[in-house]
Amino acid sequence: MTRRHTTIALTNPKSPTNVGAVLRAAGCFNADEILYSGNRFDLAKKFYTDTQDANNNIPLIHVDDFIKEKPQGATVVCVDLIEGAIPLTQFVHPENAIYIFGPEDSSISQEIISQADVATYIPTVGCLNLAQTVNVVLYDRASKLELVDSSDELIRKSRDRNNATTVKV
Repeated sequence: MTRRHTTIALTNPKSPTNVGAVLRAAGCFNADEILYSGNRFDLAKKFYTDTQDANNNIPLIHVDDFIKEKPQGATVVCVDLIEGAIPLTQFVHPENAIYIFGPEDSSISQEIISQADVATYIPTVGCLNLAQTVNVVLYDRASKLELVDSSDELIRKSRDRNNATTVKV
């Protein structure tokens, strides 16, 4: 069986807040690494927010070409509002994947889409922001591949220290 590996690839992200939120999502859903292209984030990264210090455990790496840098054996999945893409509700996640997300103010290039193995999109009225899109896709992946524990123990380990609530029946 192929090792489950999740790479997130951000196309020229501009918002440090979004990248910080993507790092948090990556930490919550056990992504292995985040790649990013372009130079806008490098100019703004001193302002980014990573409230759970996920950057200490998940590499955030600048690359020039996602396809050349994809992990060995990874399926290239473009996530964007692309005509002909598979709705996320029907999408079957590969075990080993690199998810390429479009930038906040544009789209993934046709060149990259043409080299991808598959494309998916989140069926919404309007578009989500980058960090929201990454969160939804990673949750969908974790849910469909049963990658996360769903016990009360996970809740106790994951919640804020000021939260000790329970459901009483």
